[in-house]
Amino acid sequence: MGNLLLSDEGVGVHVAQRLMEIDFPPEVEVVDGGTDGFGLINVFLRADRLILIDAIKGGEEPGSIYLFELDECRPFPDDYKTSLHQISILEVINLSGLIGPLPRITIIGVEPKSIQMGMELSPEIESKIPRVIQLVKEEVQAALSGSDRGSLHDMSQP
Repeated sequence: MGNLLLSDEGVGVHVAQRLMEIDFPPEVEVVDGGTDGFGLINVFLRADRLILIDAIKGGEEPGSIYLFELDECRPFPDDYKTSLHQISILEVINLSGLIGPLPRITIIGVEPKSIQMGMELSPEIESKIPRVIQLVKEEVQAALSGSDRGSLHDMSQP
């Protein structure tokens, strides 16, 4: 997820582009969700397991990495946005859940430094991409092996 035109807001898209270069097993699909919002409902409904990567303002230092399961999210007021997108990812997930069963959803978030106009990630965020990719690989391996990694909230360090 993310908007490439708003620098660090596009971290999820940058990660997806790099993940597309990895030779995952055929049952693993990498989707660049960009700012598709409601266009992602079909992705959510056809997945058995979903890993979302996005910029998340959690109040920590820029580049902090968060990993959590969707069911760990507390309910938010209707006007609260956990994403920087026009339509929050939680709104899309909630709507998808009204249409059909949702997969298990893990969210990997990166605290942005800048959301100003620009197509480049800040150095602090760019330096975290290898760690995010490592976390995605670990989540995919755990899903394929049927094990449950559990969740950790600050995943900035290896």
